[in-house]
Amino acid sequence: MTVRVDSPAGLLLAAGEGSRLGRPKATLELDGERLVDRGVRMLRDAGCSPVLVVTGAEPIEVIGAVVVPNADWRDGMGSSLRAGLAALPPGCPAVAIALVDQPLVTAEAVRLLLAAREAGASIAVASYGGAPRNPVVLAAEHFGPVAEAAVGDVGARGFLRAHPELVTAVPCDDVAAPDDIDTPEDLAAFNAALNAAPDRRPNGRR
Repeated sequence: MTVRVDSPAGLLLAAGEGSRLGRPKATLELDGERLVDRGVRMLRDAGCSPVLVVTGAEPIEVIGAVVVPNADWRDGMGSSLRAGLAALPPGCPAVAIALVDQPLVTAEAVRLLLAAREAGASIAVASYGGAPRNPVVLAAEHFGPVAEAAVGDVGARGFLRAHPELVTAVPCDDVAAPDDIDTPEDLAAFNAALNAAPDRRPNGRR
């Protein structure tokens, strides 16, 4: 895989076991595509290179991405974030971080965050209804501090809340949604919505 060190990387967190769902979320299929593949495609379409996928509960092969196994995945999302940040290539200027269970996050949302970084934001966070959610773009100077603050299931949230002066909120209501898949009912609702409107596919898929 060709890696451009001047490009922002993409980091997809996909290590969890999906305890409420009854199976790991990464290999769930939505509209005939695994969630992990949707997430990788979304980040690549946004211009991220390389794209890294942090795995844990289930070994996964992913085309078009660098797989980063996280042996400590049971410790929570923080361990996956630390593993992913540690695996970024030297000289990587920024990273877009997304979660595998949010299939309505789009490449356009990531592009908006990357544009905010280009305009001077060192941390850009997607907001919906005025509330910060995912994805998040971090400039390189924050990789270390964010990793140090990532414990348990907190991920980057603890660092962002402790340093609001560093955060630029980017409204993404018109281009994405932060809805996640946590239960079998959630998955059924997502599939039903797609079947009811087959001309509208998350991430622009037709």
